[in-house]
Amino acid sequence: MSNPENTQEALPSNPPASENMANESVAAETHTDTLPSVEEQFRALELKAAEHYDAWLRAKAEGENIRRRAQEDISKAHKFAVEKFAGELLAVKDSLEAALAVPEQTVDSFKSGVELTLKQLVAAFEKNALVEVNPLGEKFDPHKHQAIGMVDSEQEANTVVTVLQKGYLIAERTLRPALVMVAKPKS
Repeated sequence: MSNPENTQEALPSNPPASENMANESVAAETHTDTLPSVEEQFRALELKAAEHYDAWLRAKAEGENIRRRAQEDISKAHKFAVEKFAGELLAVKDSLEAALAVPEQTVDSFKSGVELTLKQLVAAFEKNALVEVNPLGEKFDPHKHQAIGMVDSEQEANTVVTVLQKGYLIAERTLRPALVMVAKPKS
């Protein structure tokens, strides 16, 4: 009746447990083959570290180059800061030399030459933000004026009565304070 071969064929095919384990180990081997080994991971990290170190060295060198270039620019700025102003003053010097080169001068021609030279100098001052301070009648300002003394006066106390020497500002900063006499407070 029943044939042992037929019974095995009729039973659902369930592989034996040993086959299941073999399939799982093959799958595990395949899965572990895709993961890098510790040595490979270490080599990859070393390469990445070397890459970052190289980038850091380049950034450091670039920073040093920028600092060096900035120092050179500052040095040149200090060295040639007066170049524009000096160029303006050359015309004034040329005018003074031309005035002295005239063999026979009259007082009037000499005076007119000096006035023209002064106009050139004032123009050079204006082009370079050099402003004259003549504080006659103004309130005393210790940032712009230097008081030489105090005098009795009808003016309000601490007012500039006499200007002994004009002061100068360059870009609104005191280059030379004006030397002044100030009115005493009335007692």
